[in-house]
Order: sequence, then C-alpha cells, then structure tokens
Amino acid sequence: MSSSEFRQHLFPYDHPRLAGVRGMDAHTYRRAAREDAFTGGLIAGWTPLYLNEFRGITEDGHLQEGRHPLTVPRPGEEAPVAAMVAAATSFLGTLAPGDRARVQYDVDAVEWQTWANPEFMQFDTGLRLDSQPAEVREAALALVAASLSPEGTALVRAMMRINGFLGEVVGLETILNEFSYHVAVYGRPHLSAPWGWQLFGHHCAVNCLVVGGRMVVSPLFLGAEPDAIDVGPHAGPPAFAAHIDLSLRLMAQLSPAQRAQAVVFAQMVDPAMPPGRVHPGDERHLGGAFQDNRVIPFEGIPVADLSAGARDLVLELVEQFVLPLPAGPRAARMREVASALDETWLSWIGGHEPGDVFYVRVQSPVVMVELDHHCGVFLDYDTPRPFHVHTVVRTPHGNDYGRSWVRQWQAGAGRVPADPDHR
Repeated sequence: MSSSEFRQHLFPYDHPRLAGVRGMDAHTYRRAAREDAFTGGLIAGWTPLYLNEFRGITEDGHLQEGRHPLTVPRPGEEAPVAAMVAAATSFLGTLAPGDRARVQYDVDAVEWQTWANPEFMQFDTGLRLDSQPAEVREAALALVAASLSPEGTALVRAMMRINGFLGEVVGLETILNEFSYHVAVYGRPHLSAPWGWQLFGHHCAVNCLVVGGRMVVSPLFLGAEPDAIDVGPHAGPPAFAAHIDLSLRLMAQLSPAQRAQAVVFAQMVDPAMPPGRVHPGDERHLGGAFQDNRVIPFEGIPVADLSAGARDLVLELVEQFVLPLPAGPRAARMREVASALDETWLSWIGGHEPGDVFYVRVQSPVVMVELDHHCGVFLDYDTPRPFHVHTVVRTPHGNDYGRSWVRQWQAGAGRVPADPDHR
C-alpha cells in the first residue's frame, strides 16, 4: 500500500466537515464540539465515566488484587528515574508559578483519567503545549525522551508530527498541529516515591508512572490518520507496519481450525455483532479513553492451545506494543506477560490477508493490547482503511496509571519489598 493512498480520500477544501471548524482555536472548538450531534454525544457518554472510583479493567468483573506486586527491580531492569527527575525538574523550572501550579496534581488524582484521544478538548487538564513557548515544549519533549525508549520516543513524536501533517493537509492547523497536546505531572518528581507524567491529545496519549525504580506506561494510546507522512523532511514508512506484520504473521501460524476460533467476527461491522459492539468513536477497540473499569471478557482462542511458534509470535507482538518502555522495564514487563501466557487469549475481527483491515486483541490478566483499523474522521471514507490505525495498551486488574503500585507504596509507608523470586 502506498503511503499516499489517503490522498484519494480528501474532502474538498470547502466541505462542511472542514469549513465548519476552520479557524477555530482549541477552546472555541471545545465549545462547538459539545453542541455537535456526533461529538456532543460522545462527550455526554464519556464525561461521567472518569468520576467512577478507579478499579481497573477485568475480564469478569472480579479484581485480582495480587496481580501486580510492587518489588525492587532486578539489576538492569531499573527505570531511568534519575534522568526523568532531572528532566521533570527542568520542565517545571521553565514554567511561571501559575502554570506550574496548574500542571501539577496529586499522584493519585482523578485527573489522570481525563485523557482522551479525539481532537476536541474534552478536559483541559494540565497545560496545552500549542499555547506554550518553544522552551516549554522542548522541555516537555525532553521529559518524554528521558522516560521512554528511543523507539517509543520516536513513535510518540511520529504521532504528533503526523497530527500536524494532517492539520496542514486539511487546513485545520489551529486544532490539529504538532503540539495540540496536554501535559501534566502527577506527584513530586522523586528518585523513589511515586510520580509520573501524562501527555495526551489527538491520536496520542501516554501515561507514565515510576515508583521504587519500577515503571508502568499505560494506558497507552497511539494512532494515526494517515499512518505515514508522504512528503517533506519527516516522510517515512507507515508507523504501525511492524504491528500489522506481526499480527498477520501470527494468524498465518494458526491452523484453519484455530483461525476460525480466533476470528470472533468475520466482518469489521458484522450483522452477528451484539448492539454496541462497534462504538461511534472507539469503533471496535474496548480499552480506550474512560474505559478504566470496563469488563472485557476473554474471546477467541486460548494462546495455550497454539503451537510454540505461534506463542512466540504472541509475545513478539505484545513486545511491539510495549516498546515505549525502556529496555530494563520492558524486560520486566515481558517476563510478567510470559508468566501469564497460559491465561492469555487471542481474538480477531475482519480479514487476515496482507492488505486486509482488521481488529486484533491479545488479553490476559496482566496485559491487554489492541489494534483496530478505523473509518475516516478528517478524511472521506466510511469503511475502515489500512492507513487509519488505533492501538491501545492496558494493564488489567488495577495497575493502569501504576495505581496498584501507588496504593502498595502508600500502604507500606514508602517501602518496596525485595522480589521473592529473585534473590
């Protein structure tokens, strides 16, 4: 597929979809979105959810309290906390006192849960970078780079740049630009106590927490429409090519009977789907914004039933989703994922040949990853296309936002016990 295929689906410049919001700033568009029949409906449905007491995503509604023990990291698996503290301190130092107060929240504040991936500003949490000077923007990006792996930093920056590219292509630079993102800091940057940061906006939402040398990066939402920039200095291949290739390779490893079991619906919008299975905004993915407490039953085929080669591809696919974690925390995360492989399920919607659009989910009690191809939002197509991709990473059973670890830290008066399985 050419990276320029999306250009076949451009709205006319004066189409009401674009002309109706062209020239609005983020705050004006926020008010207009509340009144729009489509976006207003999304906002009305999502807004009450973030106020629910956080429990975490589960597969059956029952929270497994011991799934995420907070222990001292193994040697070599420590989060880059010192670099993060230095970068966060520098970022906060660029802000005026009023902005510094606005960008900081308690480590377990409900504002963590206000992140969203649409282009409209549902919650004005923290500071919006496109209204900040270059010094602040650069310091915020330096915090991202100090925290994530080089691959993760590159992917986050790609999402932001593609967003700016889309804004230029459709003439909506005031609401779709490289810096139309909010940033917030939770807790006080510290070498051992829990704290973290959040970056969110259109097609990019990163929630990162560290405590006692451990790190969690979830919820994590990365997406793009289109999935590549086709001209200019940032032109490159599709951002999610590896995710898609691994997903298709995994399905190719399955026997026909196994594929039939994994495919829960053959069509992206299938007559056999129950009401509500395709959400107006989220489409098929289930772990998006405001779904922190959602019950998501296992579906498809147990990974334990697959061949060794297919199980290896499941782990490789999950690792692609958690690539934003630095190497050490990623190794710890993948060991956790592997330990729950016999409790892991693979589910699929749509086709599974090269070029097909599809939805895939790998889910266990410790991780849930999703990839979904979507319909047009700022481009003109009403069936999913390969160049519009959403991905989601969740930590079920209560450790999104590192919340389980924060509670354990608080209950233990700031002590992190040793890992009993590694002495």
